[in-house]
Amino acid sequence: MRLHFHHVALIVKDYEASKAFYCDVLGLEVLAENFREDRNSWKLDLALADGGQLELFSFPDPPARPSRPEACGLRHLAFRVEDIDAALLELEAKRVEVEPVRIDPYTQARFTFFKDPDGLPLELYELS
Repeated sequence: MRLHFHHVALIVKDYEASKAFYCDVLGLEVLAENFREDRNSWKLDLALADGGQLELFSFPDPPARPSRPEACGLRHLAFRVEDIDAALLELEAKRVEVEPVRIDPYTQARFTFFKDPDGLPLELYELS
């Protein structure tokens, strides 16, 4: 069996704020947006540059996800970038708080973290 990445699904608290963040701030393209009336829930399919997808779901009053201490489950979502400095400039111009760039001790790649509107840790990982 050969597996290929297809998508990551996120449940968001404020659908409009998250849609604006992922579309307007991160620049992801909308593939499809559907309201699922039976669940009172939006489903937004977003395209990543490499063909992968990010799905955003809204549900009424989703429970908070514990993150400290680190909980079992998704730790963070990482995006590969070719130029982390250029990506940081774009994020900072859009008033996104970004941690200082660090070096991965095993790969020597540069990376940093920031958060989405729900506090989900997002990573930029530079691969040239």
